[in-house]
Formats: sequence, structure tokens, C-alpha cells
Amino acid sequence: MDNKKDNSYYVNKIITDLAFIVENTKNLSVAQLQSNEILVDSVMFRLIQVSENADKLTETFKQYNKVIPWRAVKGMRNRIVHEYGNVDMSVVYNTVKNDIPQLLAELKKIAE
Repeated sequence: MDNKKDNSYYVNKIITDLAFIVENTKNLSVAQLQSNEILVDSVMFRLIQVSENADKLTETFKQYNKVIPWRAVKGMRNRIVHEYGNVDMSVVYNTVKNDIPQLLAELKKIAE
């Protein structure tokens, strides 16, 4: 069984997490998202996972794919992890609605 954990492996894990976020937050308002504690926890967890998997990508890969805002991905993770109880959900919602779909599209192009 081939269980090779290379850049492709981590990109696909990131894509899976981003696709989950997009699918499960479409057509939701910020109030609807905030009122669903399980979904909030799930989205936050997935955002953390995206950053953790991005950290496992090689620096060469990240340099070659500068279209991806790697620092912003890490920054969102840090906000969530270090201020979990005080995270501004409007910032998360804005990221989920405006940035995540674009990030997902760019990563899908890279994965092709």
C-alpha cells in the first residue's frame, strides 16, 4: 500500500477541508453560522487543519505557488488557536464566504 505523504497528498487534504467548509456554509448568514455551535467548531477545526497541512508542504512548493496566501492561511489558524473563545465570527464568516472559495479554486488548479 502506497501511503506517500508528499505535496500532492497535503494539497488534496487541504482541498478536502476547504470543500467541506464551502459545502456546509453555502447559503448561510453569519447569524445562522454563529447559531450552529457544531458547525462553528467544525469550520474552525477545518481551518486549523488547512494551516497544519499547509505547513507540511515544502518551501519549494510554496515558493512556486505564490498565488496562494500562505501567510494568511497561517494567520487565520493562529487567530483561531490563540483566541478561540474570542474569535470574531464576522471575520471567519468573511473568510469562509469570500476567501475560501477562491483558495479552493486555486488549489484545485494546482492539483490538476
